[in-house]
Amino acid sequence: MHIGRLIQQKVSENGMTVVAFARKLSCTRVNAYKLFARSSIDTETLMRISLILDFDFFKELSEHLKSASFHEI
Repeated sequence: MHIGRLIQQKVSENGMTVVAFARKLSCTRVNAYKLFARSSIDTETLMRISLILDFDFFKELSEHLKSASFHEI
């Protein structure tokens, strides 16, 4: 699972612009795009993003872990 792409997808699904998302996250638009390119993220940032987007990314990651084989990790 590529967490950055999932975050970008949820931003889009929420009808939020990248600028608005970046503003809520207290970062620049450029940094938001860098975040979308990342395959991993620290838990503090992910918690903030979960609150901003009203989506439980931790649950999504947990479900992915349950269904993934060790070769996919």
